[in-house]
Amino acid sequence: MAALHDDKAAETAEKASDEYITVALAKGRLAELSIEIFERLGFDVAEMKTKTRKLIFTDEKRKFKFILVKASDVPTYVEYGAADIGVVGKDTLLESGKDLYEVLDLGFGFCKMAVAGPAQMRGRLEGRNIMRVASKYPRIARDYFHGIKGQTVDIIKLNGSVELGPLVGLSEVIVDIVESGKTLKENGLEVLEEICPLSARLVVNRVSMKLHRETVVDLIGKIKGELK
Repeated sequence: MAALHDDKAAETAEKASDEYITVALAKGRLAELSIEIFERLGFDVAEMKTKTRKLIFTDEKRKFKFILVKASDVPTYVEYGAADIGVVGKDTLLESGKDLYEVLDLGFGFCKMAVAGPAQMRGRLEGRNIMRVASKYPRIARDYFHGIKGQTVDIIKLNGSVELGPLVGLSEVIVDIVESGKTLKENGLEVLEEICPLSARLVVNRVSMKLHRETVVDLIGKIKGELK
């Protein structure tokens, strides 16, 4: 099955690239920051900086295509070869579990994944089993509590406003991204445990790394140089 998957990914990569290198960017702030980097490297990204509903942009001189996709879809586009390279948050990579090369920490989009809840839960998490945990990131929550902490907890998948979980009795705690912590504070919650730091990452399709190694490695080197 793994070999079949690689064959399909290779076929998709060859068709999709059509001698172009395709870069999938997560819509929003990560795309804006990524575009700034590519602009400093001399790529033609002028059209991407205008107000447009287009989703595919081409730099004909360098033979690069840029596609704007939903953040959670970036790993899928890259794993299946519809894009050779992607820029996406570490949280999305961890949650997706896709088989990709994570080649570079881009050094922006900093935040953290954390366990949060009411102050009275502080110090009560250790050894507490059959606790309910609400999260938009059930895979990350499960890996942390089941895998790292060895605790049996009930993971409840939510798609928004996870802060409500402890407030209405749906869960004791939540697992979510924390930036400033302002939203937590406004809802009477606080960070109880930090799971891991998060930032934007550059990822590469495994087949594309072989087919376009010289171009991909050259791009990685140039981006590294720009980030210094």
